[in-house]
Amino acid sequence: MSNLTKNVLWAVITLIVISLLFSLFVAPASQPATISLSKLASDIAAGQVKEVKVSGSQLNIVMTDGSAATSQTESGTNITDTLKNLGVTSQELQAVNLQVVNQSGWSYWLSLLIVPILELLGIGFIFWFMFRQARSGANQAFTFGRSNLKLSSFKDRILFKDVAGLKEAKEELIEVVDFLKNPKKFLDLGARIPRGILLMGPPGTGKTLVARAIAGESNVPFFFISASEFVEMFVGVGASRTRDAFMTAKRSAPAILFIDEIDAVGRQRGAGMGGGNDEREQTLNQILVEMDGFDRDTRVIVLAATNRPDVLDPALLRPGRFDRRIILDLPDMNDREAILKIHAQGKVVDANVDFRRVAQRTPGFSGADLANLMNEAAIAAARHGQKTVTQADLLEAAEKVIMGPERRSRVISAHEKEITAYHEGGHALVAASLKDADPVQKVSIIARGFAGGYTMKLPNEDVHLKTRAQFMADLAMMMGGYASEKLTFGDISTGASNDLKEASDLARKLVTRYGMSELGPITFGKTEDMIFLGREITTDKNYSEKVAGEIDEQVKKFLTHAYEVAERVLKSHKTALKKIADTLIEKETLEQDEFNAVLKPFKIKPMVA
Repeated sequence: MSNLTKNVLWAVITLIVISLLFSLFVAPASQPATISLSKLASDIAAGQVKEVKVSGSQLNIVMTDGSAATSQTESGTNITDTLKNLGVTSQELQAVNLQVVNQSGWSYWLSLLIVPILELLGIGFIFWFMFRQARSGANQAFTFGRSNLKLSSFKDRILFKDVAGLKEAKEELIEVVDFLKNPKKFLDLGARIPRGILLMGPPGTGKTLVARAIAGESNVPFFFISASEFVEMFVGVGASRTRDAFMTAKRSAPAILFIDEIDAVGRQRGAGMGGGNDEREQTLNQILVEMDGFDRDTRVIVLAATNRPDVLDPALLRPGRFDRRIILDLPDMNDREAILKIHAQGKVVDANVDFRRVAQRTPGFSGADLANLMNEAAIAAARHGQKTVTQADLLEAAEKVIMGPERRSRVISAHEKEITAYHEGGHALVAASLKDADPVQKVSIIARGFAGGYTMKLPNEDVHLKTRAQFMADLAMMMGGYASEKLTFGDISTGASNDLKEASDLARKLVTRYGMSELGPITFGKTEDMIFLGREITTDKNYSEKVAGEIDEQVKKFLTHAYEVAERVLKSHKTALKKIADTLIEKETLEQDEFNAVLKPFKIKPMVA
């Protein structure tokens, strides 16, 4: 239903309601009886009529018993002559109080005009809405090609000091802000203001946050828009909106124009989706011209953000358009600690909270993930009726973000609980026994997400490179649960299915991508990307069937060796494995200190995988 139809319907309903209310209040409570003139004449002759009031053609009659009645005469006739013609004598008429009432006053005119006035008002109301809708449609037609460009209001002002980490990125951007504030010291040396700055990084790393910080630091107008707002189904609208956006920014120069998610229109042209007149490509062409076309006399800096720089058109990335490309990485441990402290502001956090420990538990977390972690911790503290957010709330929130909430309501049998305990105990014991494995942070047999239990092992510091020995330790740790079940129960369960999948995938990468197998320093398989989809969709098999068989043999060799290492560790420490499993059955969860305390009496020495 259109807006016009809704408005007309409401107007009609309102008119009906007003009419009903008016008739309710104006109409008398009870209507008098209506009699004919013949009956009136006979009642007068019988002496039953006390008074007759004549109002035009309306006769209001009052009987001698006090009752009322009405009658009607023809317009323009004399009531006296009419009654005489009906047989009423002059003496009988003299006994009746006959009055003629003039039709005048506001009530008379209101009774005549109320209905046509209401009708005219209703019709006028309907036409007013019709013309209003028509005028609105005409205005939209004239403004269809205008961009929805917004100017930063600085209500929630963010500065660079409010952005933790990203040291190099902030240095680059502070220089641009300084250029806008004090252009003379740069221009005196012949420096040219950069035309475009592209912020690149994974989702949640703070690209939009950094842009807001630039808006807060600079004293120039900061315009922002999403690239998806340029594109429409009508040809030429995107290019028109692009021109309008740049024109608006130029009128306020020096200024900054921020285009978020620029890959929505900046994807590589000629990728097989759409033709040369594709609306998205026309919009991109207009952006290219605005940034570095014939008109170069501009003091507008274009700031753009994307998490897919690999799909952008090369013409958009060349110097003169985007002169600077700033990469925003995932935060390291120090940055994660600083980000957590920033997001802790405004929350009642316990004084004994160790943010360093939380940062150690969250490798690979982006700034957005850490903000979500702090919020989940605050929600958990409130749910438990606490006055402050504690260390346990933060660690629980970290695991919830990674794997999902605990499923304590999941009912399992005692035998399944024992299998799970030995399975997770096998993972943890193998990890603790290998020299190149990461330290075990936590072991739990409580279901979380899709996992029936989990063993969390994390490095003490951020790792950017991994050696073959570390990969072999990871494989042995993955096979620890499988080996523990087989060694303890003489059988295996489906609980190891995900471990086997992850181990198989890692072993194949060691062979085909990392060159760590006996096949030598060579990679196998060529990945093909489809630009317009922006994702990996196929792998070209650039090796023979014979080599494929050799790859499978190497993968199997890696997995067999990992299983043998895990089995050797578990056979050597059967008593420790039983102790870990029994403790897990009792407590269900072991933190790092508790796990190390369980292993301490056994004096386990690290070995090489």
